[in-house]
Amino acid sequence: MAGVDWTDSTVEAGGAKLHLKRAGPTAKKARSVVVLHHETGTLDRLPFYDALAAHYDVLVPHHPGYSRSERPAWMRSVRDIAVVHRGLLSDLKIKDAALVGLGFGGWIAAEMASMAPADLSHLVLVGAMGIKPPEGDILDLAITGYIDYARAGFHDQKVFDRVYGAEPSIDQLEMWDVCREMSFRIAWKPYMYSQTLPHLLGAVRAPALVVWGDDDRVVPRSAAARYVEALPNARLEIVKASGHCVDMEQPEALAKLVTNFIGQG
Repeated sequence: MAGVDWTDSTVEAGGAKLHLKRAGPTAKKARSVVVLHHETGTLDRLPFYDALAAHYDVLVPHHPGYSRSERPAWMRSVRDIAVVHRGLLSDLKIKDAALVGLGFGGWIAAEMASMAPADLSHLVLVGAMGIKPPEGDILDLAITGYIDYARAGFHDQKVFDRVYGAEPSIDQLEMWDVCREMSFRIAWKPYMYSQTLPHLLGAVRAPALVVWGDDDRVVPRSAAARYVEALPNARLEIVKASGHCVDMEQPEALAKLVTNFIGQG
């Protein structure tokens, strides 16, 4: 989107150097929105990020061990990542941010909300992992090839081709491999969910929006119902013609849902 200027910085958190992208309106003090990316990492720039940055102070931290951030040797759980991101927000003196979690990032966002329930304005979970689906299973990264796993996140394979290329680059394949290895380190047993998280979400009083693609083949929709049940103030929205990666497949629709939910203040 024209007029959106992103800055790149390196910040110290949890004994590692994390990559942080940030953009937003310069004319006024905007609400801070933290976008937490997928387990497949993140591209440097996406239309969904740009759409949010037209209204908000948007921060996209690369998770420890993912994309352009260093891997802390000590890290062993998703909640560790949530603590590191909470520390990052504290260091940046950001309070009452809105959290937007995408897939695996939704799990991190939910953990962050549970550990500091009074320090967030809104919670958006998009195809979030983190809760065991009552029906069906989360797609197993260990038995699915890099490209097949990434493609499974899209309802329309032409959109995947547009985002990553019909034949993703060697650099992209290597990045997916790095991210996959980190996921095995911190989210293997149990695979991609927490046994304790559903019991901790009851303290979150901030409004929550749970969003799911209508053709999510990575995280069963039954998990959405569990999130809505566990969060005291949550509602569900289904995005049509979308797979797991709603942010990449239907960026305009998702940005509209998020901005309507969070508001302009």
